[in-house]
Amino acid sequence: MTSAVSLPEPEVLAHAKRRLFPDEDESQTYSVVDTQFAMDEWLPDQPISPDVREQLAPFNHVQLGSGYPDLVGVRLLESDLLAVERFGNQPPLIAIEAKGYTGLGTVDVERGVVQAYDRLHEANAAYVAAPVQAISQSARTLARELNIGVLGVDAGGEVDPLEIPRVVGNRTSDGAAAIRFQATVQGVTDGSFGLNHPKNYLGVPLALYHRDDTDGVLAEHVVGATTDARRGVVFLGLIAEKPDHTEITPLGEEVVRFALGRYGSIDAAFTAFDDWKRSQKRFCDLAPEWGLLTRRVVWAYPATRLLVEELQTMHDDGIREPSLVDLVEWLHVQNPTFTVELFLRGTDDVRGRVLDAEGDLRVGELRDGTVFHSPTVFQLKAMLYHSGILTERGSEPHRLDPETDVWRLREPLERTP
Repeated sequence: MTSAVSLPEPEVLAHAKRRLFPDEDESQTYSVVDTQFAMDEWLPDQPISPDVREQLAPFNHVQLGSGYPDLVGVRLLESDLLAVERFGNQPPLIAIEAKGYTGLGTVDVERGVVQAYDRLHEANAAYVAAPVQAISQSARTLARELNIGVLGVDAGGEVDPLEIPRVVGNRTSDGAAAIRFQATVQGVTDGSFGLNHPKNYLGVPLALYHRDDTDGVLAEHVVGATTDARRGVVFLGLIAEKPDHTEITPLGEEVVRFALGRYGSIDAAFTAFDDWKRSQKRFCDLAPEWGLLTRRVVWAYPATRLLVEELQTMHDDGIREPSLVDLVEWLHVQNPTFTVELFLRGTDDVRGRVLDAEGDLRVGELRDGTVFHSPTVFQLKAMLYHSGILTERGSEPHRLDPETDVWRLREPLERTP
């Protein structure tokens, strides 16, 4: 067992994360830990154990205030952790600064309080986590005056909230917005998109509107992988999964109205879906009207707007056929947090390989296709191809050559002087 006087910072943070974010699969929940904790060693001759790194993953380098907190996350916290009467419809953005024993046997809790206070410029709640025996009364008083939560961690890993912060409302930086996005139903995860043809998602609201069993109709006319179709269409915002039912969103209702206006009935629309099965043709060429509808749907997905805007800017700067490596390098300069979340797998191995302790890219690692998120480089890219936005479809990561995988707009705008 770890002794009270040997709790290093990575272990303190791992215990705090487990207390505040016990289930990453929970709805509207997501967190990342700073990339400095993805390294093999915390201090010279002080390795970070693989178990601790696994608990801390995924990693990203997110700026809040004037620095980079040890953890940034989104979650509806329990009342024993956070004092809140009302905070809109969104869970709060939370920042944690961890402090552990150094090689000299000291813990600078007061510095952690001041760092956490700086994060309140953009977070809704901030905490300092430290070994409980190292937390003085003066540190608690300072935290209370600055509205900073204090988490005491004992040698057994138990975490006791010694000071409870109040929620505050703050502006959101690009980095914070990326973490908020990941906590929504549209955030990019390994399970976000399992299918790579847009018709498989467009058919879901039609099947829900149909009088017969939804999955049966889907399997008969659209795709047999009904679970993947349902999950992906949630990420596209066409349906919403409620605790006791599934409902069609306003965007999904527009798909239904389009089908009824075009064919007169859902059954007649599904006749067209039957004709499209196993077609390899680009969807916007095979069914131009449906292609335009697809374009509207994928444009509503937040990542699409970022990609199109930056690809256009790259085109303007003379980068006419950017590779995946070119694109990720470019995006990481413009919007580093979102780029990491969108393109890189969330495992500690991948993030530790691709990002250094300061959150900068190790570009050479981007030449390995397996570091990339399949839902982005395969499924999302394929949908952008079928909707007429990109020139090439996506590839599965194990078949991907990032240096030859082209991300080019099919219809880039030519700027006039």
